[in-house]
Amino acid sequence: MQITYAQALGDAIKEEMRQDYSIMVYGEDVAEHGGIFGVTRGILEEFGSERIKNTPISETAIVGSAIGAAMTGMRPCVELMYADFMLVAFNELFHCCGKWRYLHGPEYKLPLVVRCAMGYSFGAGAEHSNCFESLFMHAPGVTIICPSNPYDAKGLLKSAIRSDNPVLCFEHKQLYKVKAEIPKEEYTVPLGIAEIKRAGTDVTIIAISLMVREAMSAAKELAKAGISAEVIDPRTLVPFDKEAVLRSVKKTHRAVIVEESNKRMGIGAEIAAMIQEEMIDELDAPIMRVASLDVPLPYSLKLEAYSVPNPHKIVEAVKSML
Repeated sequence: MQITYAQALGDAIKEEMRQDYSIMVYGEDVAEHGGIFGVTRGILEEFGSERIKNTPISETAIVGSAIGAAMTGMRPCVELMYADFMLVAFNELFHCCGKWRYLHGPEYKLPLVVRCAMGYSFGAGAEHSNCFESLFMHAPGVTIICPSNPYDAKGLLKSAIRSDNPVLCFEHKQLYKVKAEIPKEEYTVPLGIAEIKRAGTDVTIIAISLMVREAMSAAKELAKAGISAEVIDPRTLVPFDKEAVLRSVKKTHRAVIVEESNKRMGIGAEIAAMIQEEMIDELDAPIMRVASLDVPLPYSLKLEAYSVPNPHKIVEAVKSML
């Protein structure tokens, strides 16, 4: 059946809540309103106010209390509305979520999922359009997922909810209304396993979240010029499927990394360093990075579009290598 990315996320939460009474949901406007993007719509009606609650506008309280709930046997799945607001709860996310299981020993569990919407969204401006995945990749102990389509959104979130480690789920705002065919049967997508979205032989394009769609469009355009691009969706940034990327680059001997976060010190820099450390002799050209400009994202739609990656920029990066 065809459902949207937002519905896929909501179905994942509902299915897990039916199987495990310890799962609870809370955040700003998630109950009666169903969340700002409609992900939690219907949960209140099915599960009642005991298991889904609205919270005050306090990300520190949301994440801090979720950590406490996870420590005492619950499995909270909380929503922070926008990824930009994660910085309000940075200490809880970076120090507590990332480090406490390691600090307290192997018997200690912290089964917690923090969901948030990220990315540019047609004039939302610099304080509501950020991609902060790279910040939290620097927090050992936190799992990070970035589903790029409805199928992965459902499967990855189900795996995240079942995990005994804290998981940050970054959902791109422009993907919520995207539709795809989803199996009626229950399924999960394993954490830490990348997917080859399109096979190719001339260049490997590693793309994150919404940029997978941009990379697929670029790959079609490149094919018209006789260039065969392989597109890889890591799906999980931490743990990262290094083996899948290295296998692809060994085949194509070229790599382009596409991310919406800022280029300076971004995800692309880490992946590029990893490839170079592991197999520099396999490369026939320098690794290219396509990312957002190192500026606060403008409100102006024209300037916003100029600042973020698009298929044309990806095509130009690939052609410059060849």
